[in-house]
Amino acid sequence: MSMSFRGLSRPNASCAMAAAEDSKNSFMELQRKKVHRYVIFKVDEKKREVVVEKIGGPAESYEDFVAALPENDCRFAVYDFDFVTSDNCQKSKIFFIAWSPSTSRIRAKMLYATSKDQFRRELDGIHYEIQATDPTEMDLEVIKERAH
Repeated sequence: MSMSFRGLSRPNASCAMAAAEDSKNSFMELQRKKVHRYVIFKVDEKKREVVVEKIGGPAESYEDFVAALPENDCRFAVYDFDFVTSDNCQKSKIFFIAWSPSTSRIRAKMLYATSKDQFRRELDGIHYEIQATDPTEMDLEVIKERAH
């Protein structure tokens, strides 16, 4: 009598990229300890995981963050946006940004597109998600509008 375990097999692992432990830790430091302004993540195809590429300190601006993103390659990033509400309350919202410039290689776009949902799910506590193919789509005004 043969048993079929097909239903238990793991989903196709070829397109799944797990978050490296370091990536999760950096996100938690940004979220809970407020020691980072942003974290930029890169898909490492050889390691089959999403790794930290760059971390921005609390004093860095949104302009610094945007400048740190590669012009012709995809990245994931989280940005901790601080603002003051109309009734003078200090607030903070965490943005997940999927940066996929139109000038990047098709292969890179596909790799990031197939990895995004799983990676984002591993980062608990994100308030908003922005997908940008050029800098205007993630302009500071767009961020402000979404946060309020």
